[in-house]
Amino acid sequence: MSANSRPCGRENRQHTSPKRQRGKSSFRPCKKGLPAMSRIGDPILPEPLAYFLTWTTYGTWLPGDERGWVKRERGLQTPNASLRKSSKGRMSDSICLLSVAQRHIVEATVADHCQMREWLLHAVNCRSNHVHVVLSAPLAAKMVRNELKAWCTRALKAHVGEQSDSTSRRQKWWSERGSCRVINDEDSLEAAILYVRDFQSRRKRSS
Repeated sequence: MSANSRPCGRENRQHTSPKRQRGKSSFRPCKKGLPAMSRIGDPILPEPLAYFLTWTTYGTWLPGDERGWVKRERGLQTPNASLRKSSKGRMSDSICLLSVAQRHIVEATVADHCQMREWLLHAVNCRSNHVHVVLSAPLAAKMVRNELKAWCTRALKAHVGEQSDSTSRRQKWWSERGSCRVINDEDSLEAAILYVRDFQSRRKRSS
């Protein structure tokens, strides 16, 4: 289950509620196939259609990273080798790279939690160093993201605890915060689902 795309909690996807007043499509092509959408803090329409959530595993994308990095409330920042070195020195746990079994646990946990909370899960894909989730939920995006991260942490700790002694158990699985993108129209939703479900899997096969 390297990629999961299934609705949870509702039998029929209702994307065209008359309560939603949508404007022009926010979809814009951008690099590496990632659909462009609004970020938290940008002007958005009431009652977003869906969220595109992303978070990375601990230590895999530090401040100063050579790929660029995001500073809270200041957006994308340029690489900074000295900052990355100092950030790495402050790490309190080892870099986290998820195994295939752990990735399946994360995907199953996200799907189960969405079903329990009656959130509509459109797609989830957990890689070794990051997680993508596209869903619809009646809560703020950050609250949804933090809830999913917390439940995935519990599931991963339980799995590791069954296989090792307490001295080898990891304390930190995820980086702080993550990306919360708001989706307001059908085109952007379909682009996000395709990116998470198909493009990420193709990247794995070609690497």
